[in-house]
This record gives sequence, C-alpha cells and structure tokens, in this order.
Amino acid sequence: MYPGKWAAIAPERPAIIMTDSGDRLTYAELEEQSARFATWLHEQGLRRGDTVALLATNSVEHYVVYWAVMRSGLYLTAINFHLLPAEVSYILKDCGAKILVASADLADLATEALAQAPAVQKALAYKGSIEGFEDLHAVIAASENDPPADDRAGRTMLYSSGTTGRPKGVRHPLSEESVKTDGDGSLKNLSPIYGFDENTRYLSPAPLYHAAPLRYTAQIQVQGGTVYAMPKFDAEEALRLIDEHKITHSQWVPTMFVRMLKLDPDVRAKYDVSSMQTAIHAAAPCPVDVKRAMIDWWGPVIWEYYAGSESNGSALINTEQWLAKPGSVGKAAVGVLHVCDEDGNELPPGEVGKVYFEQQSGMPFEYYGDPEKTAASRHPQHANWSAIGDLGYLDEDGYLFLAERQSFVIISGGVNIYPQEVEDAITMHPLVQDVAVIGVNHPEMGEEVKAVVQLAPGVPATEETREQLMEHLRGQLAKYKLPRSIDFVDELPRTPTGKLRKHQIRATYES
Repeated sequence: MYPGKWAAIAPERPAIIMTDSGDRLTYAELEEQSARFATWLHEQGLRRGDTVALLATNSVEHYVVYWAVMRSGLYLTAINFHLLPAEVSYILKDCGAKILVASADLADLATEALAQAPAVQKALAYKGSIEGFEDLHAVIAASENDPPADDRAGRTMLYSSGTTGRPKGVRHPLSEESVKTDGDGSLKNLSPIYGFDENTRYLSPAPLYHAAPLRYTAQIQVQGGTVYAMPKFDAEEALRLIDEHKITHSQWVPTMFVRMLKLDPDVRAKYDVSSMQTAIHAAAPCPVDVKRAMIDWWGPVIWEYYAGSESNGSALINTEQWLAKPGSVGKAAVGVLHVCDEDGNELPPGEVGKVYFEQQSGMPFEYYGDPEKTAASRHPQHANWSAIGDLGYLDEDGYLFLAERQSFVIISGGVNIYPQEVEDAITMHPLVQDVAVIGVNHPEMGEEVKAVVQLAPGVPATEETREQLMEHLRGQLAKYKLPRSIDFVDELPRTPTGKLRKHQIRATYES
C-alpha cells in the first residue's frame, strides 16, 4: 500500500524526521514531491523495469526518490557510499541506471563514478550542488503533480556487499499489483506481528542504502507512522533519542547492542527506554550473552529475524521463544526451512548443513547478470529451494540455529570449527571492544584458530592481557576450539551495518 492515503488522513503528520538536523517531510509533502518526481522520471522516458540509482547519505529525500520509483514501476538501486568510485560506477553500469540521484556531500564520489558510467542519462543533486548535476528540488518544483497512470509497483534492486568478488544485484520480478494495494512482500505480513501502525515512532540508526533499514522504514510509512532516522549510529545518542521521542519501535544489529551495553552504567541509567514496544535485530548472529543482557535491560520486547537481501525466506523469534531456545533465530516465518548436506540430502535435527528456504509460490530471486551465482544458490534437486550461504541446524521443534557462513568455517585436522561460537565466548569480556575469529594456514592441521581483538579503550596490548583472555576462553570452549594465537589491532573493519569484513581480515594473514 502506498503511503499517499495518509496525505489525506493525516497530512501534517511527519513521515520522516532526521534526528540531527530536524529536517522532516510530512505525509502531504511526501505525497506531492514523490508524485512530481515520478512525473519527471516518466518525462525522461523511463518506463516499467528501468532503474534509478541513489547515492546518498541518510536524508528525507531518500523517501521522495523511493516512493517516486515505487509508484512508477521502476527499480531503485541504493548504493553504498563507502565504496570507491570504480565500485560505484560498476554498480551504475551493471544495474543499467538511467538516472542517478546523489547528495552533494558525496560530490567527489558521485562525479568520479558518473564519469565512468556514460549510460546514465541524467544526474541530480541535493543538499547542495554538484557540477554537471541538475538540482533535485528544482526539478520537483517545476514538474506537474501528474504521476504515471500505470501505477504497478516498483521494487528495490540492491547489491550484495561484495566481500567475495564483485557485488551482485538481487533482482525480483516486478509485481502486477497497483502500488496502492501491494505491500512489501513479507513485511506486509510482519507489520501486525511487530505492531506497526499509525502511532509507531520508529528509530532507524543504520544507513538507508542497506536493505533492512530502507525497506522497514518505508513499511512504517505504509502504516502511517513516523520514522526517526539517525545520520549514523552513536550508542548514547540512540538512547537519548529513545527517551526524548518516546520511540516505540526500532531496528538494530548486534554490534549496536554491544556498544550500548558497554556504555558506563551511569550513562545507560540516564535514559528511559520504557516506551520501546518492539526492538528488532538482524544482519548478524547475536551472542547469547549480549541478547540476554539486552532482554534484562529492555525487557521482553526483543524480536529477531533471519533473512537476507535476497528475500528468499525468513525466520522469526520473539523474546519468550528465545528464552526457551537461547541462540536460535526462530522458526520459518516466510517459506519452509530445510537443512541439507553437500549433496542436497536433508539432515536430521541437530546436524549442521546448508540452510535453504523453500519458496511456496513463484520462483526465487536471481543475481542480476550472474547465472552461475544464481544457479549455485539453488538446491540441486529443487529449483524453488534457495540458499544464501549460511550453515546451521534445526532442532526437533523446527527452530533454526545458525553456525557460520560457509566460507568462514575453520577446518582444523578435518574438524569443523565455527568462528561465531568462539567470538560469542569473548565478545562481552570487559577487556574486549570487538573481536573477529578466523582460520589461518597451518602446515599440519590445514588451518588453526586465530582471534583478532580490538581491545577496550585504555587496555594495554600485553602478554598479560592475552593470557587473561585465554584463561577466560579455557572456561568457555573445548580445547580444540581455542585460539592458537590472539592478535591485537587498533580497529576491526566492519561495514556500517555492523558486519565484519572477514575476507579483508583473512587477507592480511595470507601469504
């Protein structure tokens, strides 16, 4: 359902507020500006299935562009602004973008990338000017409020993080339904479960080029709530915003939980978080100790889901279920879960294998322009079963427990070791700020376990510190899982959405 109905019901209600600047768009403004921009896009010759690219830091304009694309039957490719110009230009060319919209605070990146993507027909800028780019707001103001009559819904076409090789666009077929009646797939069904409605005040602390923040905030607008978008995550500022705006719903990644939990207790106690009704988390496995601490602090409001940008299925678990099944990411909410061995045979409860979702209607996603990667994601016998590379197991009640990304499993002496288990055992240690566990080459065992640790501020990188951490781990893990070495680094590389860049870390140890 397109949020335009709220322009009639509650025209002055804010659809989006930026928490740093106070910039906002009411539903009336969102409706008018997106309609005018949709008109302009149609006048430029864009038709159903064409692509608009957005390269921008978080802003209210995200939603003008998003909803103009959705009501025009186009694809929107939001691009990670932390990429290099050549990486951005690759995405612009690969997705076939005809229009680029960029925020002027990314002028150098946008200009360099555009110079290498000649097929882009026009480029627009806002938050200031970029040489050679038209002004987005001037274009909107000069356009008629006469969007295309064909209002079949568009979709996002977002790109994988590209940790192995080039990023790939995740493309789904367009809907034949009107944008006014077509919700965002599984989110349409999850909204009542999470309690999204016109009274929702939703805090989004993550970059909006990422699938979950973009799609979830848009769904809040479908329901008529208000999105509070942070320019970037800051642990104490997030708590302050919850208190000040009486935030009812939010979405996080585990790294954010860790950063908030590691604030001084007196700082945490300054802020009232009792308004929170639903706090959703995803994107990476959450250590059991971290989640238990969040539940103790925020109460039984924590929901977790497991899904990917590929939207091939999802699992869901609430607080009560998680307390009964600590470490689980839930039961299937969309699709049917299967865990299979390397030959595609289903495994019994408790055995680790590749996680597949069976799609019950239609066919799964495709990786745009990469039939080999698309084929590799499919089950060898079932074309409507797809996987995104995670390993895990189902228990006897059908709850899914993740083990690790397949590419990160450490095989030492023929035995599988799952780095996430080791990371979970050390993450909340008071000496540790962040940790990554990887496998490094060993002449006899094949691989051995190495922990790479970012120490908490003020903690010395000494042998005594290293031994304290090892002593802690000896009480948590079987001997064969223990790190054979611990290295200290100033900072671990993470994406802005909280995912460790493990391929980058491992590359520093390859010879």
